Amino acid sequence: MMKMKTGTTPPVISGGGGAGSSGNEWESRPGGMVVQRRTDQSSDVPRVIRVRVKYGSVYHEIPINSQSSFGELKKMLTDQTGLHHEDMKILYKDKERDSKMFLDLCGVKDRSKLVLKEDPISQEKRLLEKRKNAAIEKASKSISDISLEVDRLAGQVSAFEMVINKGGKVEEKSLVNLIEMLMNQLLRLDAIIADGDVKLKRKLQVKRIQKYVEALDVLKVKNATKKVEISKSVRHKPQTQPQTQIQHQQRDLLSFVEQEEEEPRNSGVSSSGTPAAVVTNPWEIFDSTSASKAVEPVKPIPPRFKWEFFD
Repeated sequence: MMKMKTGTTPPVISGGGGAGSSGNEWESRPGGMVVQRRTDQSSDVPRVIRVRVKYGSVYHEIPINSQSSFGELKKMLTDQTGLHHEDMKILYKDKERDSKMFLDLCGVKDRSKLVLKEDPISQEKRLLEKRKNAAIEKASKSISDISLEVDRLAGQVSAFEMVINKGGKVEEKSLVNLIEMLMNQLLRLDAIIADGDVKLKRKLQVKRIQKYVEALDVLKVKNATKKVEISKSVRHKPQTQPQTQIQHQQRDLLSFVEQEEEEPRNSGVSSSGTPAAVVTNPWEIFDSTSASKAVEPVKPIPPRFKWEFFD
């Protein structure tokens, strides 16, 4: 039996026979056996394999890269099985394989058999997450709509504030209606249940509405005080004008009475030649309404019917 010397290599049949080149064609295994190194590197190049996946009673043959993950395999099975890739559970050699694990590292080869099952726990988690995301999206949309409505109402608040600050007057009913509309938006915000960023947005809108309501309360008080001042000024103006009218009417009445007294005196002197006795009576002065009625001449009323006279 021929013995192999340490540090020597057997002669190489193919490829330029130097010692340096022959040393690259041998390798030592973990058991101490020296074997010839593989010259073809085809094992390191990824290749396409076909795996057979059983789902229920149906087999699906899937062509896939040997270095792909089980997650990629699940996505490829979605079109053929109709399941969501997050609801799948793949078993290989009676063990569940995680989606992040790779096929070649788990020993999956060409024509290997795998089993696909539906995972109810993952499906329930996914549905809960989907429902939660839908609720968050709905709450965010509702807050956006409320924000647009509050912006529109804020324009009316600014307009009322400008009018009242300039000394104008606004109907109290308009202010009350605007406060009610803002309070309705506040009730809509209270009905929204949200967490995280959506909750922060809702809190900001609540503070905005409260600020506008407080501003309207202040404007309402200012508007009420101006209304009282205007009513007082209107009430004082009519009192001054009737007094002057009454004074003029009393003055006209006295002049009319004096003229009436002078007329009998003149008539008595001209008829007899001797001054006639003049009777003076005390005259009573009535208010403006009675005096004006007494002074007005009586107009003749025309006959309504034509009368026929018989002999």
